[in-house]
Amino acid sequence: MKYLTEYGDGEIAQKLAHEIRQITTRPWALMEVCGGQTHSIIRNGIDQLLPPEIELIHGPGCPVCVTPLGLIDQALEIAAQPGVIFCSFGDMLRVPGSTKDLFRVKSEGADVRVVYSPLDAVNIARQSPERQVVFFGIGFETTAPANAMAVKMARQQGLKNFSMLVSHVLVPPAIEAIMTSPGNRVQAFLAAGHVCSVMGYWQYPPLAARHGVPIVITGFEPLDVMDGIRRAVAQLESGRNEVENAYERAVNFDGNGTAQQILNEVFEVTDRAWRGIGVIPKSGWSLQPAYREFDAAYRFSVTDIQTCESTLCHSGEVLQGRLKPNQCPAFGKECTPRKPLGATMVSSEGACAAYYNYGRFLNISAAN
Repeated sequence: MKYLTEYGDGEIAQKLAHEIRQITTRPWALMEVCGGQTHSIIRNGIDQLLPPEIELIHGPGCPVCVTPLGLIDQALEIAAQPGVIFCSFGDMLRVPGSTKDLFRVKSEGADVRVVYSPLDAVNIARQSPERQVVFFGIGFETTAPANAMAVKMARQQGLKNFSMLVSHVLVPPAIEAIMTSPGNRVQAFLAAGHVCSVMGYWQYPPLAARHGVPIVITGFEPLDVMDGIRRAVAQLESGRNEVENAYERAVNFDGNGTAQQILNEVFEVTDRAWRGIGVIPKSGWSLQPAYREFDAAYRFSVTDIQTCESTLCHSGEVLQGRLKPNQCPAFGKECTPRKPLGATMVSSEGACAAYYNYGRFLNISAAN
């Protein structure tokens, strides 16, 4: 197992782990919200440095993984239409829809292109006025400002052939849904630092107070995550439920005002379906009426799509923190990165991908 020593911070990591062991007197369940934090935890064996009383529950913070199946099927149908250039980030191409993925649609002759920025799609639209260019805009609050800017630039440039299929989701409503769900076991959260660098954390104190749950904002480096765990456990042990900013080098209370301004101009809050979870009220963004002409869901006729989830895939339970990836009967057997049943196995932030890529095939807790 690869531990933190390769970063040259092994001594600090061991001291943090020792401190966590010293202050832990009872079992606690913590959820890291972001899939990037999950990968850091599994890749570096952070969970194996912790005392057995501390359980880390992997949250739904992978935007690719929670993009609803119906929207993926819409993307597949739009991409297959003649005259369309469909643009997406690379990790969406392997996400399975009901019957196929974007790679399969591309192999069947569709013009599907991997881009590295939504502005790349805007440039393609400007260079190809005779084609309809669609960008698959997914993500949490982190990627939303760039997507909003792309739509605004398309309108400023008078591009009538650019549109965006929007699937943006928001973190605070997801925390609310987790805390109010039946059987919830989460007692503290590690919040995603990159989300808070955009939005700030002014939305979190009411959540912490209402549900009596500590929320620690932290980053993604191994020591960031361990420090976040230490702070969360310290709060739990002392009976506090505060919001702590352990990522001050990138996050302040108010966030990025310029980014928030363009978000409010281009997007409006809406109810949003999360794959494997269901509809969470006011948990997403859609385009404002003033920008509706750039909404691919309105521009293309892709209604009456019949979705069909795999009966073998338990990714919904993984996304809700009710199941570890290696507790799914299909994990590493019927479901692998080459033949995924769900998005959690192919996304760069998916929990199943982390367990598979870093050799977590054995459910250690069950084995004990």
